[in-house]
Amino acid sequence: MLADTRAWLTGLLDFASERRRDTPLPDLGQPSVEQAAERSIIAANLVTSLADLDALLAARAAWLRTAGAMTGDVDPAIVLTTSPVGIVAAGEVLGPGAPLTALAGPRLAVVSEPEYRLWCIRSPDDAFRLHVNLWNWLKTAVPAQRWPEFAAHPLADGERYWLHRAGVAGAGPADRRDCHLWRWNGRHAALLQPFIREAVASRPGASRQD
Repeated sequence: MLADTRAWLTGLLDFASERRRDTPLPDLGQPSVEQAAERSIIAANLVTSLADLDALLAARAAWLRTAGAMTGDVDPAIVLTTSPVGIVAAGEVLGPGAPLTALAGPRLAVVSEPEYRLWCIRSPDDAFRLHVNLWNWLKTAVPAQRWPEFAAHPLADGERYWLHRAGVAGAGPADRRDCHLWRWNGRHAALLQPFIREAVASRPGASRQD
C-alpha cells in the first residue's frame, strides 16, 4: 500500500469516527425482524464479495498495467459503503478470527455512504487511484411511483419491494453495478428477480431517493 493510500484510508477512518461521535449510528443491538432480514441479505453478498477480493485486485492490477496508469495503487484501500444495518452485518462477517477478516486485512474500511461521500469531497480520489469502492445496501422504501417498473412481479396486500444494490468501482473492467429485486411481506424477504435493470441509473455507491 502506497503512503498516500494509507494516509487517505486513515483519514477516512478518523473522519467516520469523528462524525459518529456527533451523529451516532442507530443502535441495532436488538434488530427488528425487518432489520434482521436486511442484515442477512447484505451479509450473504458481503461474504461473496470479499471471497472474490483477490481476483478483483488482480483485475485492477492488470487494468492499471494495460492502461498505463501505474500511478494507481495495486494494493488499494478497500472501502465498503453500506447502511447502518450493513455496518452491523459487516461487523459480524469480519469478527475476530473470521477467515474473511484476514483476507481483507487492515486495508478495509466499512463506512456509511454519507461518511464516504463527505470524505471524498474533502479528499477526492475520483480516478480511484488510491481505493476501490464496494457498495452493498438495500433500499427498503421504494416509492409507489416506481412500482410499475416491477409489474412482472405483482405484490400482494401488505407487501412492498426492496432493491438490493451492490457493486464495485475502481477495478477497471471488473467494475459492476448490480441491483436485485426483493419482496418483503412483513415477516420474511423473497428474491423476485436478480440483476434487474433500473429505469433510472444511479451513481456507483450513491444513495438515491427514488
